[in-house]
Amino acid sequence: MRPLEGLTVLEFAQYMAAPSAGLRLADLGARVIKIERPKTGEGGRQLAVKNLFVDGDSLVFHTINRNKESFAADLKNSQDLATVRRVVARADVLTHNFRPGVMEKIGLDWESVRRFNPRLVYGEVTGYGSEGPWKDKPGQDLLVQSLSGLTWLSGNTGQGPVPMGIAVVDILCGSHLVQGILAALIRRAKTQTGAHVEVSLLESILDFQFEVITTHLADGGRIPQRSKRFNAHAYLAAPYGIYPTKNGYLALAMGDLMRIARLIGCNALEPYRDPGTWFTRRDEIQQILADRLQTQTTAHWLGILQAGGVWCSDVFEYATLLAHDAWHALAMDQIVRRDGIEIHTTRCPIRIDNQILLSPKAAPRVGEDNQRILQELENA
Repeated sequence: MRPLEGLTVLEFAQYMAAPSAGLRLADLGARVIKIERPKTGEGGRQLAVKNLFVDGDSLVFHTINRNKESFAADLKNSQDLATVRRVVARADVLTHNFRPGVMEKIGLDWESVRRFNPRLVYGEVTGYGSEGPWKDKPGQDLLVQSLSGLTWLSGNTGQGPVPMGIAVVDILCGSHLVQGILAALIRRAKTQTGAHVEVSLLESILDFQFEVITTHLADGGRIPQRSKRFNAHAYLAAPYGIYPTKNGYLALAMGDLMRIARLIGCNALEPYRDPGTWFTRRDEIQQILADRLQTQTTAHWLGILQAGGVWCSDVFEYATLLAHDAWHALAMDQIVRRDGIEIHTTRCPIRIDNQILLSPKAAPRVGEDNQRILQELENA
């Protein structure tokens, strides 16, 4: 039995952040019902990565909406809205990521809903919070990355801003929403009262940067300085970075520079014995390391450095990773199915009682569960 079995989550959400929270709740056993527009469904069904679609819906939609149900309803239609309100009255959790004011217009905001379902945990995702000068701005991942300072941490000094190549803001925000919902459910078990859980894309990505923002505040407000080449962290000293080798790349984490110099036979690092120079003269040190590491293969250096207790690793592409025994040992992938169509994707990363949580049910078609849910209302 999964921990959240018996709980019903209504997902008035689209695209990535809130639906990714619903995905995790479903993985953990909750029944997650997407409330969608008739015919077209939520906007994420047509939001494609690399223009990949499966059975009419984007591949990315399938990846974050597996193991859910779909109830199609026109929230501008009074009869449909009345039906949805009956479903909400029986739910444990409701999530949405509409802009501020949308749920108020249809009477499904927190203050309205708590009157007829006081035990409901109400999860709300916004782009920039419900107040302030940005509250009505579009909450989109790249835009929030760009406003948050994050894009000045990756890449090298002369590159300008470099965004992360995944929807990191959406996924982090979805994780924070799950955390808030689970905490509220624990409180509800004690008090029998619901809660209003609020998260925003901006707050999530600012929290993600707590380490570097705190450093910036303590460092007299100085702007983060990325290294000239091989940058991996704007605030960490050499050797931290990724370096080219004779046939690939080598990642070096925090470590004693002098020990590394001895292990790789790099006498040119002798003038940098003072650890204080490992940051102030980081660019020089990293270039010396790069020149030396390019003389041999990655495997050569890994054999020496790992034996010497240095934290280091190869740098894999997906093809290499997915062929490695480490990937197979984790059993991180799964197949989901919809009417004979198979989609190869990843599984929930959480294990419960040493059990992997697999969910082979693919994302639903728009409204495919209407009849069953309506029947449940009639029998209630």
